[in-house]
Parts: sequence; structure tokens; C-alpha cells
Amino acid sequence: MDLDASPRSVIPGRQRWDVKLVLGRPRAAEVLAAALLRVPGIREARANPVTGGVLVRHDARVAAGDVGRIMRRAVALVADGPAGTRRAASARTAAEPAPRPDRGSVVRPVLAVGGGVAAGIALIRGSALSRQLVALGGVAVATAAVVRKAWRRTVEGAGERSASGAERHPLLEIVGPHRRRLCRASALSVACQVSEMALGTFLGWTALVLIKGEAAPLARFGLTTASAQLWGLAGLVALACAAVAGLSYSSNLQWRGLGQDIEHDWRGRTYAHVQHLELRHLEGERTTRVAGALTDDVRQLGAFFATSANDLLHLGTGLALLVPLFLLLAPQIAWIAFLPVPVIAWLSFHYQSKVAADYAVSGEHRARLHSQLVNTLEAGATVKSFCTEDYEAARIDRLSDRSRESDRQTDRSTIRHAEIVRLCTTGSMAGTLLIGGRAVLGGSLPFEVFSPLIGLPQMLMLRMNRLGGIVDQYQRTLAAHDRVQRLHALPVEADGTDGPLDTGQVRGEFVLKDVTFAYPGRPPALQDLSLTIPAGQVTALVGATGSGKTTIAKLLMRFQDAESGSVLLDGQDVRDLPRRDLRHAIGFVAQDPFLFDGTIADNIRYGSFGASDEAVAEAARMAEAHPFIATLPDGYGALIGERGAALSGGQRQRIALARAILKDAPVVILDEATSAVDNETEAAIQRTLRVFAADRTMVIVAHRLSTVRHADLVYVMDKGGGVAEQGTHDELLARQGLYASLWQLQAGEPTA
Repeated sequence: MDLDASPRSVIPGRQRWDVKLVLGRPRAAEVLAAALLRVPGIREARANPVTGGVLVRHDARVAAGDVGRIMRRAVALVADGPAGTRRAASARTAAEPAPRPDRGSVVRPVLAVGGGVAAGIALIRGSALSRQLVALGGVAVATAAVVRKAWRRTVEGAGERSASGAERHPLLEIVGPHRRRLCRASALSVACQVSEMALGTFLGWTALVLIKGEAAPLARFGLTTASAQLWGLAGLVALACAAVAGLSYSSNLQWRGLGQDIEHDWRGRTYAHVQHLELRHLEGERTTRVAGALTDDVRQLGAFFATSANDLLHLGTGLALLVPLFLLLAPQIAWIAFLPVPVIAWLSFHYQSKVAADYAVSGEHRARLHSQLVNTLEAGATVKSFCTEDYEAARIDRLSDRSRESDRQTDRSTIRHAEIVRLCTTGSMAGTLLIGGRAVLGGSLPFEVFSPLIGLPQMLMLRMNRLGGIVDQYQRTLAAHDRVQRLHALPVEADGTDGPLDTGQVRGEFVLKDVTFAYPGRPPALQDLSLTIPAGQVTALVGATGSGKTTIAKLLMRFQDAESGSVLLDGQDVRDLPRRDLRHAIGFVAQDPFLFDGTIADNIRYGSFGASDEAVAEAARMAEAHPFIATLPDGYGALIGERGAALSGGQRQRIALARAILKDAPVVILDEATSAVDNETEAAIQRTLRVFAADRTMVIVAHRLSTVRHADLVYVMDKGGGVAEQGTHDELLARQGLYASLWQLQAGEPTA
């Protein structure tokens, strides 16, 4: 067996591995994930049997270098089979304190032995009724054992979640402030189930009237003739049908409304929390993972209450009504009527466990097909330039064929399960007719009792096949709740302790004193850096890639905080200032400016929502964006698509620059803000910015030195995160140092 395991990506707190052992082996993937979760410090482990990929998330207790050793050890244990996993469990158990004696471990065997002896005596020396009650007890014990085993598997799967210290059950946390609506929906579901049982009883009495000419229970209400009883039953059936329809409609409406309220509430609270996360945490999470928690996981929280909770309540109500009813009226046929219950329960749980891997494989194939379709459509120019249309069509055909085959496998399992449940249900009906009919003929069971009861258990059996799906949805809901709670557990940005910052009073002098900063798992980007950005002047930061220029901009904006040293604005430490006030005082244009799906005017006005159309147009003129906007058919009302896809890179930069100009902040930071525009446009922008920069602080981060030649002060950053040179453009050229070398390389002009 191939034990190869190699890391695909390693970042602090999260690693992805390729493990050939789990490729095509859903059970091995499940066992490997469980083995990894036993290790203290491993917060999440997921193995994909389709791709062979394994995701591991860990906390600070596990060093990044130790994950490889843990992974290879777990792979070896899984490869050894059950013996290996038992050794892992025993090793973990040996390292833990011995558990305290459980009183239940003594009481349960005693009760089991006592119950077995009593059941044996009843079977040997008891009456026929006692033997039938023992059989019913066996059915109940078997059902309880099946459900308990499935429940324990669910709890073990959510073991890490239950150990998180939550005071309330996750379902109560999910419902939150919507308990009143939950109570209303539950009451309507119970009433609906009672109405369905009443409808089944009325239909049984109708058959009794047609067969025997009367139904004794109805005679007590003055309906003595068959005609009167039929008319009365017709009215009762009509009322019951109307009640079932009305209550079903109302309960479904309440459950779906509850699900929508939960989804809306959790999405709103989670998204608001994500918006206030520290940027380092937001950047450390994959955007697709965060988006998945905000969409799929939040939808799962609502979907459980919209569907599965209603089914579970119907099932519980049906059992609570039927079991006492049969014990009271027809105990001699109760055991055969409910005999399929443990069988169907076991089949449902077994099917759900087995088909989960099939669904995972099928979903992975569909995801790959969808991804390839999207990629191919987006890469239309590349495909055509290499004449690979037929190649791409063949590749899609292969992926579609794999998806079709996996869907067929899943469909076969689903249909097989449904037909087996149908067989059990019809078998129970036949057994009930046989044994109940003999009891009626023997005089031990009145036909008036037997006729209304005969069809009621089948109504319950048809719902039993949903039990596995309900448990599966419960597991999915707990997992989704856990992922959403992990987002909520990430810390939000800490605010300063000082009072509000008056933007109008900001001069704009920044001072960095002995600042050191490093990104997680990397060498310091800045090392004991000290520099001053004078107020009311243009300061440029230039240097090689990775020298810390953009990091300085992030520190000024408090997207990051220095590990040591301080960053001062007008003499105040930025960590003591309210973040919102600090950022209101700074206009920022990033390296890769983001434009929203909307109109050009909406994007320029973003953050300055009350700006007039005239102010928007003036900002666009200063950013040299107005000329190309004027050529568009809809002008400032033109839609630009997601991320500004309808615009070129230079056009996007000019829109973002206009946005910063419209903000009219006392400090402006431009991080490679004109790197994608042509030289002529850049020269025009520079002329405009010289006017705009009057009496305000401007920080320009640039690779292209022509952008900063008119700056009042230029800092040349070194690879080690320090300042190599500083001065004006002319002063730096005269020194014949690093800046002069860079200028000669870019401009092709010798430096005298």
C-alpha cells in the first residue's frame, strides 16, 4: 500500500497534504481524519478520497514542522488497519488519567440480566399476551440500540465541537431569539400529525361501516343507522382533510419562515463580524472559505429547521401517539405492527453512512466539472490562440462522463434503499393482517378496534426512511455551526483608547520609531526602522520588491500593527487612535485597486456617498479618468462588471485614484497607484496631483522612479527592511548610489 504523503501548501496554522493512501478510499479518508483529530492541538482535519488531499488546521501547541511527523504517523497507523487505529487509541488512552468508575457500568449489566430473566420467564410460563408484550419490548430495545449507536456516532463526530465549552446545545444557540416561532411551528406540526392520525381512524371506521353495517363508537353519538354513520364519517373525513391541509400549510410556512429568519440573522451577524476582523486574520483565511461560511454554512443552519426539524417532530409525535394506542387497544398485535421500526431505522442509518461517501465523490466530480467549464470559458482567448477547442471539448466530455457514472452509483443506492423500506412496510402490513385477523377470528381482538388501527403504523413507517437523512442533516448542521463559530471566534480590530480624532485638525506628520514587523512564518519585513514623513509634503518610498514599502503603508493605515516600536501621527501613537477616525483621515489607493460591480459613478463615490455628481466628475478629471469615461455610451452610469472587468488596468487605477481624491483626506497614500497607466497619462496625473497635494501629506509607493522625481523627500528601502538612502531626486542622483543605479536602469540616462 502506498504510504506517500507530501505537503502541498504550508502556512501558519493550516497545511494541505497529498496522501495517496486515501485516494479512492472513502473509509480510509474518514479514519485518517479521525486519527488526526485525536492529536491535541489539531483543530480540524479533512481528507478527500477523490483528490487525495488532506487539510489540517492546528493551533500554537503544534509546531508547523511537527505536522509532517504527525501526518506520516497517522498514515502508517491507518495503513495498518484496525490494529493500527486501536494502537493509536490505546496510546492516547494510556496518556490520559484513568477514568473514574461509572455507576452505570455496574447498573446496566444488572438491569440487562434481570430483564432477560424476566423476559425468559414470561416466554416460558406466561400467557400469550405476555409473550406478545415481551416481543414488543424486544422491538423497542432493538430500536433504542440502533438509534443509540447512530447517536453516539454523531456525538463522537462532533466531539471536538462539544468540547469547546459551549453552555447551551448548538441547536439552541442556532435558534437564538426565534424560540417563540419555534414553539409555534412545533405546536402546528404536532396538531397536524394528530389530525393525520384522526383522518386514518375515520377512514378505518368508514371501512367498518361498509363491512359490518355499523361502527359501534359512532352509535354512542346517536348515529345508529349505517346511512347516518356514513354521512357523519364523510363530514369528519372532510374536516380532518381540511385540518391536515391547513395545519400542514401553516406549519410548513412557520418552519420555512423560521429557517429563513435564522439564516438571515446568522448571515447578518457573521458578515458584520467579518467586516470588523483584523486584516491579518481575514487575509489568513481563504476568501472561498469565508464566503462558504457566509453562504453554504449559514444556509445549512436555516435548512435544518426548515425541513429536518419538522420531519423529526412528525416522527416523534407519531410514535408517541401510536405506541400507547396499540398497547391500550391492541397489545397482541403491537409487536408485529412495529417490528419494521428497528429494521427501517438501521437501514436508514446504514444507508446514510454508506451513501455519504458516494455523495462526496459525486459532489467532487460535479465541482471539478463546473470549475473546468468556468475556467475554459474565461480562458477563451488562450484556448483559441492555441487551437485547443477540441482538446477542451474532449476534457469536458471526460469529466462529464465521470460525473454521470458517480451520479448513477448514488441513484442506485437511493432507489435500492427506498424499495427495501417499501418491502418492509408492506411486509408489516401483511403480518398485521395475518396475526390481527387471527385474533379477530379467535375473538381476542374486536373487529371494531382492529379496523381503524390497521393502516396507522404504515403512515409512520413511510416517515422512518427519513431518519438517516435527519441525522445526516443534524451532523451537517453541527459542522456548519462549528465553522461559523470559528469565524466569530476570530478577534475583531481593537480600537484606540484616546478620544475622537478631528480630521480637520490632522497635520499629517508620521514618525516611525524603531519599528519591527514580520508576517507570520516569514523573516522581518521591517527591522528597527526609523523614518519621518513630514506634514504637508510629498514623500516617496522606492526600492526593490520585498523591501517593506507596502508594509509601511499598511502600518500607517493600521491594517497591521508593529511588533515593536511605534508609529506616530502628529505625535500620537496610532494604536491609541480610533481606527475609523484614523482611516477617515487617510485616502488610500492599493496596488491592485478593487472596483465593485456597479456604475463608474458609484465606484468613485464609494465611501463619500453624499458627494454630488459635479464633485464626482471633478475628481475624475483630476485623476485623468474623465476623457475615457466621456467616450462610454452611458458615461458615469456605465456598468463595469465584477472587479471592474469591463475596464483596463489603467482605467481601474484612475477610477480608484478619483475615489481617493473625492475623499479629500488630509493624508493620501498611493501604493503603485499609476503603475498600469501609460507614460503620457501618468505625466498628466502627476501634474494634477502636484496641485492636489498642496497643504496635504502624500505618500507615494512606487517602482517606477519617474513617478517620484518631483517628491519633496525620497526614501530608498533596502532588502533588509531599512532605509538605504534618503533625499530629493536630484540629491540621490548626485550621490551615485542605489537610487542613481535604479534611475539609470529605468530611464537609460547616465547620471552625471
